[in-house]
Amino acid sequence: MLYILVVAALVSFFVTLYATPWLIRYLRRIGLVVPDAHKEGMPLIPLSGGLALMAGLFSGLMTFIFFETFFSSEAGLLEMNGNSLLVLFAAATSMLIITMVGFVDDLIIERSKGESGGLKQWQKPILTLSAAIPLMVINAGTKRMLFPLFGYVDVGILYPLVIVPIGVVGAANMVNLLGGFNGIEAGMGIVYMLSLGAYAYTHGSYIAAIIAFITFAGLTAFYFYNKFPAKIFPGDSLTYLLGSVLAVIAIVGNMERVTLIVSMPFIIESILKMRGKFEKKTIGYCKNGKVFSNYDKIYSLPHILTRTGRFTERHVFWFLIVIQTFFAAIIWLI
Repeated sequence: MLYILVVAALVSFFVTLYATPWLIRYLRRIGLVVPDAHKEGMPLIPLSGGLALMAGLFSGLMTFIFFETFFSSEAGLLEMNGNSLLVLFAAATSMLIITMVGFVDDLIIERSKGESGGLKQWQKPILTLSAAIPLMVINAGTKRMLFPLFGYVDVGILYPLVIVPIGVVGAANMVNLLGGFNGIEAGMGIVYMLSLGAYAYTHGSYIAAIIAFITFAGLTAFYFYNKFPAKIFPGDSLTYLLGSVLAVIAIVGNMERVTLIVSMPFIIESILKMRGKFEKKTIGYCKNGKVFSNYDKIYSLPHILTRTGRFTERHVFWFLIVIQTFFAAIIWLI
């Protein structure tokens, strides 16, 4: 399996690498651009890079399924049963649906403000719920969950009908809360996908490992265009996609606990956003190369630095990467 996983990851990498420049030109042509608030002069940057990542991720998954279907026995690969391939198809469908939901969210631009207005708060969980359906109908995941004080509990049909949709909707909207700085969504994704992929592989959760490593490869390619200074923004299409990937890994890999741990930066961000009633924005403004918050209090993790006005966008990037790396490393200690 390892050899074909490398091939599939390379396909994901190169498809994303070559799709992103085309997407940048196309998004500029249709006017899907927003100002980069943390740059002097606020240049207009194309939005919705998740489409390129989804192209790479989908291509990588289909490559893996193709070789496993036709050449697994001849090549001495790990033969996956029909149910495993069905789970991969369901996961790919779920991620494709949620990417399209994110793209719709990106398309709603408030021309007067020059920014993406996005879906209303009540619309987001309803639309992202549709991405859980493929996983629900195939009854993905295990039914035994570990609860504090109670140990392992068989939740039965409640898992696909309740836990799966909550996981997908919650993860997608949670990851969508933290961003707004060049390279941060892709950079943090690279860190936690690599950690989760390695953890899943070493613990025998091969489907989760496949999805994580193929996503890691695509994100690495996308990062070349999203790093400072960004040529394209990820948009909700990418943040929703990454959230759904986290949910899928947790569900199909029986990795709910470790996925929650690596997601702690987003959980903390959610708590801070709740403090501001989800009305306070993460992004601020740029002055003399430094990034400033619009608020005196902390309503987002980057506000820890930006409220002081002493740090650049790159400082904020590495601050969040260090936090993400810390939580990504913890899973290896439990």
